[in-house]
Amino acid sequence: MTIDAQTARSLYRTMLLIRHTEEHLARCHQRGLVHGACHTYVGEEAIATGVCAHLSQRDTVFSTHRGHGHALAKGVPASELMAELMGRSTGCSRGRGGSMHLFSPEVGLMGTSGIVASCILQAVGAGYTAALAGADAVAVAFFGDGAVNNGAFHEGLNLAGVWKLPVVFVCENNQFATEVPFESVAGNTDVASRAPFYGMPGVCLDGNDVSAIYRAASEAIARARDGGGPTLLECRTYRTRAHAEGMGDFTYRTREEVDAWKQRCPILRFREVMQSNGLISADELDAINEAVLAEVRSAQSFAEASPWPDPASAADFIFSTPEPAPLPTPPTGAERTATFSQAVLEALTEAMAEDASILVLGEGIGVRGGNFRTTFGLYEKYGPMRLRDTPISERGFVGLACGAAMTGSRPVVDFMFADFVLDGMGEILNQIAKMQYMSSGRLKMRALLRGCIGIGHSAATHHSGSYYSLFANIPGLRVVVPSNPSDAKGLLKHALRCTDPVLFLEHREVLTLKGPIPDGDYEIPFGVARVVRTGASVTVVGLARMVLLAQEAAEILAGEGIDVEIIDPRTVSPLDTASVVRSVAKTGRLLIVEEAFGPCGIASEIAAAVAESGFNDLDAPIRRLNGLHTPTPYSPTLEQAVVPHLDAVVAAIRSLAAE
Repeated sequence: MTIDAQTARSLYRTMLLIRHTEEHLARCHQRGLVHGACHTYVGEEAIATGVCAHLSQRDTVFSTHRGHGHALAKGVPASELMAELMGRSTGCSRGRGGSMHLFSPEVGLMGTSGIVASCILQAVGAGYTAALAGADAVAVAFFGDGAVNNGAFHEGLNLAGVWKLPVVFVCENNQFATEVPFESVAGNTDVASRAPFYGMPGVCLDGNDVSAIYRAASEAIARARDGGGPTLLECRTYRTRAHAEGMGDFTYRTREEVDAWKQRCPILRFREVMQSNGLISADELDAINEAVLAEVRSAQSFAEASPWPDPASAADFIFSTPEPAPLPTPPTGAERTATFSQAVLEALTEAMAEDASILVLGEGIGVRGGNFRTTFGLYEKYGPMRLRDTPISERGFVGLACGAAMTGSRPVVDFMFADFVLDGMGEILNQIAKMQYMSSGRLKMRALLRGCIGIGHSAATHHSGSYYSLFANIPGLRVVVPSNPSDAKGLLKHALRCTDPVLFLEHREVLTLKGPIPDGDYEIPFGVARVVRTGASVTVVGLARMVLLAQEAAEILAGEGIDVEIIDPRTVSPLDTASVVRSVAKTGRLLIVEEAFGPCGIASEIAAAVAESGFNDLDAPIRRLNGLHTPTPYSPTLEQAVVPHLDAVVAAIRSLAAE
C-alpha cells in the first residue's frame, strides 16, 4: 500500500498532536494543574496514529491506562483531554476520569481503564455486538506488554478466535510493565507468535514505523470488517518518559538506553522519510508543526479556564433507571400456576422476542438449556448467536458482556452457580458497576448477571454461596433476590428492560416452588418490598427461602396468638427499609431471618436502618437469625447445622414476642 501525500500529512499531524499535547500535559503536571497520575504516550505515537487512521466513527476503541494517544487519534479534541486531566467539567469524562479513565463514546472511544487487560475483553464484547447486529464495525483493543501475561489476554483472544469476531488486538510492547522488564516475566516474549494458537494471524511490527503500522492495520481492519475474524498486531516500541510523570526512571533502565530510543523517534523518522521521498517539503512540515502547536496551546488555555464540576453532581450517574414509585401496581387479572424456573424462563423468552439485542452467555445454556433449565428451548428459537455456549472462562465472558452492553447489546450472563461469579469479580466491580458513572451517563450498562445461590443438596462450599450482601455494597449494581414465581418473573422482566446492571440471584431450593403468576405482561420495579403476610405482633423480614420458613413459622404461631407480619424486600440494592420501618411502627418488634452468615450482612443493614428511623417504635431489641459464619460443609448433618431451620425461626419469633 502506497501512502500518498494527503495521508502522510494526516499521519504526521496526528503524531505531532499527540506529542505536543503530552509534552504540555507533562509541564502542567509539574505546575500542579494535573492532580493525579499522568501516563504519557511519548515515543509510541506511531501506533495509535497508524491504527486509528483506518477507523470510522462507527468503529470502537478500548484502551488502557496509557490512553492519551488513542483518545487523540480516535478524535477526542485536545482541549477535552487536557481539561479532563485538570479535573474540569469540560473534560471528556466530565472530570470523573483523569489520565486513566477517558471516555468519548461520541467518537467511538469507549473508555480507557486503569485495570490492565480489561479493555481486551470489552473489545471482544463490542465485536460480538457488531456480529450480532450484522454491522461492519470493528473493535480495537490497545494494551501493553504487561497485559499479555494476564488471564484476560488468553480468555479474550480465545473467545474472539473461536467466534471469528471483528476485533483487532494491538499490543504496544514498550518492553516494561510499569518498571518490570517484559523479558523477565514472559516465557515467550514473541507476542505475535501466540496468535495462531487462538486461530488468528499475528504480525510483529516496528512500533516506531508509522508506515508499516498503517499498512498492517489496513489489512487487519479490512479482514475483520469482511468477516475474516481477529488479528493480533505486536508493535515493538519504547516509552521515552517515565511510567507516569513524577516517577523515578533510572532504577530499572539506563539513561543511555532511553537516549538511544529517542534517536528512533517515530515523528522524526517519518519526517525524514517524507522529505527524502519528496512527498512533503520541509517548509510544509514546519507549518504543520506550528499549526498543531497553536492548537495545543489553545487547548491548554481552554482547559485552564474551564469550570470545576459542581460538587452537587458527585453522586450523579451511579444508576440510570429512576428509583421506583413508593408502591407498585399489583398485577391483576387471570392467574395460573407455574414453578419458579418456569416463571423466569417465560420472562426471558418474552423479553428476547421483544428485544433483538438480548444475547445469553453461559456454560451449557444452549442446546442443553442450562443446568436448571432456565434457558430450555431458547436455542432452537433464537439460535447460537443469541444463545451462546461459552468456554469455562468467567472473567472472559463477563468482560465480553461489559463491552457488548457498552456498544448497545443487552447481554445476559448465566453463571449457573453464583460462586462462579467471583471469577469475574474484577470485571463486575471495576467495569460493569462503574461504567455509567465514569462515562457521565453516556454509556448504558444494560447487563444482567444471574446465578443460583443457597445451601442445600450437599453442594458444599463452592456451589452454595449467596454473596448478595457483598454485591449490595458496590455502587452501581442492582441486586435482586426473589422468593416466589410471580416476583421472579416480574423482577426479571424489569431487569431486562432497565438500563442498569443487575445481579439476579435465584435460590436453588425454591426453583421448583409452584405458585400463581399473572397472565399477560407485567414487571415489578426494584426497591419495593412485598408484605407477604399482615400481622400485629412481630415483624419478620426474610429473603428467598427464608420467606418460606417465615410463612411456615407464622402459621404455627398463629395458634398461640402470635400474629406475624412478613416482609420480603425482594431486592437488596436498592433496599426498601422504609417498608420495614412502617411495619415495625405497627408491631413494635423486628426479627430478620437470613440464611447467609451474619457479620456485615443485609440483616445488619436493616437493623441499623430501623434503629435509626424507627427506634421509638421498638418495644423490644431487634433480633437477627443468621446462618453460621462458616464455609458451607458437605455432610447433611453439618449442612443442616449451619443454616437457620424452621424450629429456630419459630423459637426466635416466640422469644421476641414474649419480651
